[in-house]
Amino acid sequence: MPFVRLRRALALLLSVTLLSFALACGGDDDELAEDEEEGGAEVAAAAYKPSGNEGTLAGVVNLNGSAPERRAISMDADNACAANNPNPLSEDAVVNSGKVQNVFIYVKEGKTAEGRSLTAFSFAPPAAEVLLDQKGCQYLPHVLGMMNTQKLRVTNSDPTTHNVNAQPKSNQPFNQAQSSGAPAIVKEFPRAEAQVPVKCNQHPWMKAYVHVLRHPFHAVSGADGSFQIAGLPPGTYTVAAWHERFGEKTQTVTVGAKEQKTQDFQFDAAAASLEFRPGSLEVLPAIEFPMLMKH
Repeated sequence: MPFVRLRRALALLLSVTLLSFALACGGDDDELAEDEEEGGAEVAAAAYKPSGNEGTLAGVVNLNGSAPERRAISMDADNACAANNPNPLSEDAVVNSGKVQNVFIYVKEGKTAEGRSLTAFSFAPPAAEVLLDQKGCQYLPHVLGMMNTQKLRVTNSDPTTHNVNAQPKSNQPFNQAQSSGAPAIVKEFPRAEAQVPVKCNQHPWMKAYVHVLRHPFHAVSGADGSFQIAGLPPGTYTVAAWHERFGEKTQTVTVGAKEQKTQDFQFDAAAASLEFRPGSLEVLPAIEFPMLMKH
């Protein structure tokens, strides 16, 4: 009887082993098939080599209608801020003589003159780091663009402590205190992501936006509303202009070989959102939080 039981146990063990082996082999085949399918659908990005025929896209961002009034910001909650920036104004809508500042203009998608998608190429990042300073208890610049392979260097030029709180959705967030004279905070955003908000826990009026792209074809409009995107391969593209209050406008733009293309954008004042919220001026503790990864 014990021998019969042993034979049954061995038979059962052999069956389970064979079944596990079969499932494992089947799983590998499925994964290989998926890998082959993905490999067939994706083409490795080739490094873009300038041909000498690149063009330039330039223009001006205008506002149709009366601009929202810039609000005075009270910095009395921090004497250092008040002393270094006696007449601060809100930055959510800066319009000068009908020209809109701090608009992020970028190539959203498109194809080159040869019919290749812009995403089929990889682009070498600029050697320089992108600088975000804290001066007068405001972020300078208010809006910036960078490539996902660049480094962001955050500095503090103020005689007070700030708390740099960046909360991207696709990249790793960070929330880090930075005292006066402290070393720069240097970070990277490996993934492309638009409109990464950067705030300060200490001073709730402080806010900036970082836009991360996989290519260098972007710009931010200046005080006169002007912008320029250089080195653009000849082709037809969807170009977007984004503003935190006025939303996003897109246009189809064709740039010829060595062409100096002009394309203006226009926002409507009536479409401005009510996003601006002055918030509480209560100074919050400058707590340094650990780096957290979103899942």
